[in-house]
Amino acid sequence: MTIRILPPPGAPRRLAAAQLGNSVGDGAYYVCSALYFTQVVGLSPARIGLGLTLAWAIGSVASVPLGALADRRGPRGTSVLLALATAASVSSFLFIRSFWAFLFAAVGYATAQCGLAAARQALLAGLVTPQERTGVLAHLQSVLNAGLALGAALGGLALSVGTEQSYLAVFVLDAAGFLLCAAVLLRLPAVAPVPERAAGEPRLAVLRDRPYALVTLLNAVLLLRMPLLSLAIPLWIVQRTSAPGWLVSALFVLNTVAVMLFQVRAARPVIDLDGARRAVRRSGLLMAASCVVFALSALPAARWAAAALLVAGAALQADAEMRQSAGSWQIGFSLAPADRIGQYQGFFGTGVPIARTLGPVLLTSLLLLWGIPGWLLLGAVLLAASYGMGPAVRRAGAVHRGTGPAAAVAA
Repeated sequence: MTIRILPPPGAPRRLAAAQLGNSVGDGAYYVCSALYFTQVVGLSPARIGLGLTLAWAIGSVASVPLGALADRRGPRGTSVLLALATAASVSSFLFIRSFWAFLFAAVGYATAQCGLAAARQALLAGLVTPQERTGVLAHLQSVLNAGLALGAALGGLALSVGTEQSYLAVFVLDAAGFLLCAAVLLRLPAVAPVPERAAGEPRLAVLRDRPYALVTLLNAVLLLRMPLLSLAIPLWIVQRTSAPGWLVSALFVLNTVAVMLFQVRAARPVIDLDGARRAVRRSGLLMAASCVVFALSALPAARWAAAALLVAGAALQADAEMRQSAGSWQIGFSLAPADRIGQYQGFFGTGVPIARTLGPVLLTSLLLLWGIPGWLLLGAVLLAASYGMGPAVRRAGAVHRGTGPAAAVAA
């Protein structure tokens, strides 16, 4: 199992150590933060939701210029500074006692996290050959899931204690994780910044690259799967099926363990854009099938039958997630110019905060209000996006090679 999870020695393994360092704290934070802000700080769930929505929206906008900063100033130093900024913003949660202080801290946290993601991608691109990037990212995703699982268990211990001090210990753990992340990243080899842009070249060229924007949009649609497991499916199980409530945590564990163990294997065939398109297309088919299975779980049936359908749907979803992740990593890197990896990865990565902010509202409205037809519509949308990715990637690839009709637009 260790061989499957850990990447090769050297820079990839140090990147994995940095990933593990902050993911353990993040796992505990995700479990405890909502209860801390409501029970200790005294914020209403509506205000927490509003604050986090605004924070991730601002963070997604900031990720492009922060990724461009990593290109110009060097991704290692930028990554270290953003990891330190994330640690500082998490630490500030220890002292907030009002909505405006919470909003300020949340904006800092989301901005630093989004920028750090873009800068680390640029750092990886400078340390790992193009042929190895998707495989290394698969290892990092496995390590991420292992860290989140361990952190969630520690967060569960804090919840069982239920005191203010136990919640504060979680924030200290998360901040310490990002300090460790910064220390590990600092030990990596430096990656030279890109040359200064030529006169007349746009500062943020990715914002004018419409073919790449279309690919990013389709990827954001596919990432609507992210709030399914954390929000929509738990509510679906409780409100629409006869399955036992404990199945919510069981499905989360199933997904986490599956990705931890099999993400590397799922990414192995994805070595070029053709393989990436196939992986994304197959992930769309699997997601559509999982939506149908989840929909069937609401039909009148015995508890065990509903539970079996939910487990089957979750297994299909996990398989789809691993294939979509591998395909999107290859696409995001392959279509980015070598001297603009940071800003392009910052832009491509906006799909994650978009899914986090818009996904909960869209999915709860679609699935809990519409029921079975909502699941079928969601499956159709995800399937269409996955099949649309192929032509969009081919067009973007032609543009970046200078052979497409829109090459002048992207230049």
